Amino acid sequence: MIDSLLGFIAPHPCFECGKLGRPLCSNCKYNIESESFAACIICGRAGGKNGICISCRAPYSRAWCVGERTDALLRLIDAFKFERAKACYRPLADVLGGCLPELPSNTIVVPIPAVASHVRQRGYDHTLLISRRVAKLGGFEHRSVLARKTSSKQLGASRRDRIAQAKQAFRLDSPIASNRPYLIVDDIITTGSTLHYAAQILKDAGAPEVWVAVVARQVSTE
Repeated sequence: MIDSLLGFIAPHPCFECGKLGRPLCSNCKYNIESESFAACIICGRAGGKNGICISCRAPYSRAWCVGERTDALLRLIDAFKFERAKACYRPLADVLGGCLPELPSNTIVVPIPAVASHVRQRGYDHTLLISRRVAKLGGFEHRSVLARKTSSKQLGASRRDRIAQAKQAFRLDSPIASNRPYLIVDDIITTGSTLHYAAQILKDAGAPEVWVAVVARQVSTE
């Protein structure tokens, strides 16, 4: 309600074209959605099945991504995460929800939990906001079944450090339903380690199917 009121009083310019009204106008949203991501979510190579190529292995069986972290997606995500532009969660969740196929109605949407210090700095859990809206748009149940064990920050960390951090980052925070699929939501995939170990926890706890959905893929600089 407050976000909607603020948007009416002080409309936000589109992060792509600058048109006043919302962080992502309908035309620019269409442009993002029309350029579907058709590559492995882990390595970025074209081809593969269900978003994962034959060379990559993952504890999740299907993966979806809106696109590379460039242009409008780059600006939206950075403003959302680093400039406290909270209103950006809506268009980010909308384009993510738009790239998903029709999923089973009993799917449970799970957010990757944010580092506590980041939540305090921003004033909100950015992934939680996105995942809740994705769940609402799809009519799915939303559960925060994962919790953070550590407070390691991945920004600026090497690939080796990211993988080591991800191995220790999460724990299960509530029981898993053994007859329902789980969809893990995150904003960015870089090395893929965060999603890998989060999904492995759910699989080890008895989840029959684990899928992942991310807004953007960023190629590692290493």
